[in-house]
Amino acid sequence: MAGVNESNSDSVVGSDVLSLESIRESLIRQEDTIVFSLIERSQFPLNALAFEDSGNSSSLTEFFVREIEFLQAKVGRYENPEENPFFLDNIPHPVFPTHKYPTVLHPKALFVNINKRIWDVYFKELLPLFVKPGDDGNYPSTAASDLACLQALSRRIHYGKFVAEVKFRDAPQDYEPAIRAKDTEALMKLLTFEKVEEMVKKRVQKKAETFGQEVKCISSDSGDESEKKYKVDPLVVSRIYGEWLIPLTKLVEVEYLLRRLD
Repeated sequence: MAGVNESNSDSVVGSDVLSLESIRESLIRQEDTIVFSLIERSQFPLNALAFEDSGNSSSLTEFFVREIEFLQAKVGRYENPEENPFFLDNIPHPVFPTHKYPTVLHPKALFVNINKRIWDVYFKELLPLFVKPGDDGNYPSTAASDLACLQALSRRIHYGKFVAEVKFRDAPQDYEPAIRAKDTEALMKLLTFEKVEEMVKKRVQKKAETFGQEVKCISSDSGDESEKKYKVDPLVVSRIYGEWLIPLTKLVEVEYLLRRLD
């Protein structure tokens, strides 16, 4: 995790005490969700026609995500500050009474949302790394799988808001000068812990090896220890964290802190 010595059960919002430890535990559990969602998506080829814009109309995937978010908003999903919609113009008020989440984030910084960037990165950069090229025409199931990936990645990345809040509370004197100066470089340095980031990358690589190994029956007398095969390359999962998830999480942290004194 970006800058933490390292949710649902993964959640920190329902807790009376917001701490780096509780966030660390949440993010470790979220790694499982992300790895499994990538494995599930890998069973389909790229299926680019599902998510590419088709001229004047939105793609099938965008239509699917908008409709699902609209429904989820009606039952209160986005009342939870851990959840961030991809299409902000599409969010109705809940129809049913919702849980009253405790206020743990600064109100002016609560609405930091980089989902547009996450959407672009996912379809243009991440997806081609772990799925095969091609088209099998199974667009509805592909869109559902993409949504699962997008929501898992978004949740993890936007946890940067909670990381930033607890770090600011622990040492406001370290952050206030850079915040007042709008010094994003200084803030990024304060939030970067390279040893922790390397540990996270190694851990998710191991999880991808464990969760995604192809299991084949081998004759007991063959002695054949053939090369292991994985549904998603564990090194790619580690790379996704190192080159995209961790940097985007820190971007959210910086954007949050820049608004923390408003």
